[in-house]
Amino acid sequence: MKKTVEIYTDGACSGNPGPGGWGAILRYKGSERELSGGEAKTTNNRMELTGVISALRALKEPCRVELYSDSKYVVDALEKGWAASWRKKGWIKSDKKPALNPDLWEELLDLAGQHELCCHWVKGHADNAYNNRCDALAVAQRDKYAK
Repeated sequence: MKKTVEIYTDGACSGNPGPGGWGAILRYKGSERELSGGEAKTTNNRMELTGVISALRALKEPCRVELYSDSKYVVDALEKGWAASWRKKGWIKSDKKPALNPDLWEELLDLAGQHELCCHWVKGHADNAYNNRCDALAVAQRDKYAK
């Protein structure tokens, strides 16, 4: 039976593009691990994606993953199959425009395929303590690059 891991992620960016950061929390059987990082010139969506990718990369075996994110971009593209469809069509969206961030989506889809992934959208800057902590991690990383 696969382990069930809860993952919370968030991204932050000042300007779009601009300095950005991401944060992630992995929870398993009462233990928690925090991850974070950032870049000097990036976008909010790239940071949201990087948070999820980094958290999934940290898993050492296939797991059942309950992913919590306040990014509709990430949650909808995974849950509604948009990202898989973009990949199938050579990273072209249904409106015939190129899908953004194909490098990160490619990696995320490959990683997601190794796990049983269930996505949950959470309201940002609200009452979810883990989402708020991820936001704080992301903002701290963003601010490192903003100076």
